[in-house]
Amino acid sequence: MNALISTALSGVVLMFVGLFVRNKQHIKFFAIAAIIISFIANLALYPTVLLGSYIQFGMIEVSKFSVLFNAVALGATLIYFLLSGKEFEKVGEHVGDYFALIFFILAGITLASSFSNLLMLFLAIEIMSIPQYVLAGADRKSLKSNEASLKYFLMGAFSTGILLMGITLIYGAAGTFNIAELGLGADPVHPLALCGIILMAFALAFKVSAVPFHFWTPDVYDGSPTVFTSFMATVVKAGGFVAFLRMFHVAFAGGAVSHHWTLILSIITAATLILGNFSAVFQQSVKRMLAYSSIAQAGFMLFAVIAINQFAAQGIILYAAAYSLATIGVFAVLMKLKDYTFEGFNGLARKQPLLALATTIFLFSLAGIPVTAGFFAKYFVLSAAIQHGHLLWLVIVGVLCAAISVYYYFRVIMAMYFKQGDPEVEPISGGFRAALVLTIVLVLVLGLFPGLLIGWL
Repeated sequence: MNALISTALSGVVLMFVGLFVRNKQHIKFFAIAAIIISFIANLALYPTVLLGSYIQFGMIEVSKFSVLFNAVALGATLIYFLLSGKEFEKVGEHVGDYFALIFFILAGITLASSFSNLLMLFLAIEIMSIPQYVLAGADRKSLKSNEASLKYFLMGAFSTGILLMGITLIYGAAGTFNIAELGLGADPVHPLALCGIILMAFALAFKVSAVPFHFWTPDVYDGSPTVFTSFMATVVKAGGFVAFLRMFHVAFAGGAVSHHWTLILSIITAATLILGNFSAVFQQSVKRMLAYSSIAQAGFMLFAVIAINQFAAQGIILYAAAYSLATIGVFAVLMKLKDYTFEGFNGLARKQPLLALATTIFLFSLAGIPVTAGFFAKYFVLSAAIQHGHLLWLVIVGVLCAAISVYYYFRVIMAMYFKQGDPEVEPISGGFRAALVLTIVLVLVLGLFPGLLIGWL
């Protein structure tokens, strides 16, 4: 609750800061201070939730899981501000508004991690989504940005309708919006409830860009200003997954109903892994490759939704942290280059060794190479699926797709270290270098000592 209030208030404050503060760098410092305050306010609840979770106003459940996930989301956003905050100035004049929209998205994410009512889920999804439509079209001089915003808005509105229809059918079957009291585990499953669950699964699959609801993702991520793509593909996606996991683990777990949606989500997971990885192989733009890579990574995070056990809860927390840090880091490096194609990385190791080293470690993490955070993130979600049972075939698909991902990630590494070139790189400040080193350290520390994060659960 502290995180929800502090992020919402920070958004409002930054709108006024944007009006009265002319120096755009000062606005960035206000945003960094606000995110640190929100992070501390969120962690202040941890001693309370150690005694047990509690529900506020019958709508929001504050628990160790929600506090820890909010800490990951806010911490990843702090890294994002440190690495990419300066890039906001290149998008347009309204820097304060851009930061404010980021905070409003964070308010939605904090609500998504702690809702205990279907209406709160709907509000969380919409608070997360609407500012993204604005950010996608923030570069008004770019036709690609305008197209991305319109496409995202239209597809998002359509998925919202599906989500609302699902909520309506579930309410019709259960007679309550409280997710802990739905009681849908009876056999046979109520037809209305089953239809509602399927519609909600499809709507949430759209929000996390799972196949076959992924078609918007490459165009929106490619067309949006790169600095906002970085946030949408990481922290926002993790927020969508935590809503997905909370809904299906609390409301739809156990009984005959779980067998129905487990099969559907297993098929969606396999399709997401296969299509995301194979599509990424054929891309020529690193930015577009990362868009398809985000679809493939969504497939791995879906393992945590399907498997209802402690490994799944730990896995989604660790995966959110590992994936967000690595992808934010890669995008931060990408924004320093003029050319976003694979050829644009040729010879980067000679010209900027730190950028090349950072990119290599981040890509290692995304591929799940040992010693990086991504390795244990994949280990936990795959272990959750194995412990759940009857999902060995899906785990094999996941391992094979992880091997395929090594190919397109290593294309970038090969270009940086083994090909000749003189890439155009923007001047690198000391602050950016320090933030990049901090991100590298976090990725490696989580890869060596994952218990430092998940131990809080």
